[in-house]
Amino acid sequence: MPTILTVVHIAVCFFMVIIVLLQHGKGADVGASFGGSSQSLFGTEGPVPLMNKITTMVAIVFMVTSVSLAYISSTSSTGSLMNAVQQPSATEEVAVPAGEKVIPMPAGITEEPAAPEAKPAQE
Repeated sequence: MPTILTVVHIAVCFFMVIIVLLQHGKGADVGASFGGSSQSLFGTEGPVPLMNKITTMVAIVFMVTSVSLAYISSTSSTGSLMNAVQQPSATEEVAVPAGEKVIPMPAGITEEPAAPEAKPAQE
């Protein structure tokens, strides 16, 4: 089911891009008043009502598939990708290059100390 829904969603996305690009902008009527070509094929109003209805239907299908895919994704997930990451255990030994000195951390400190702040210059 998610595969079919994904394919429908992608097809609707492409169709929506095409249908939006076919529409005229809001300022397109100004050019027709200065001698532009007439829209005699679609009548005096042009394709506006038909294109608006198609765009509205495609947008509704897009939103329904988007919400459906989000719901399916949230309910069918079994965990996080971070579950596969191994966290180092406290007893795990770390390899130290030869010649390096190892200083053990005092008990209770889990992070490295912050860099010392610069002392203000004395006047």
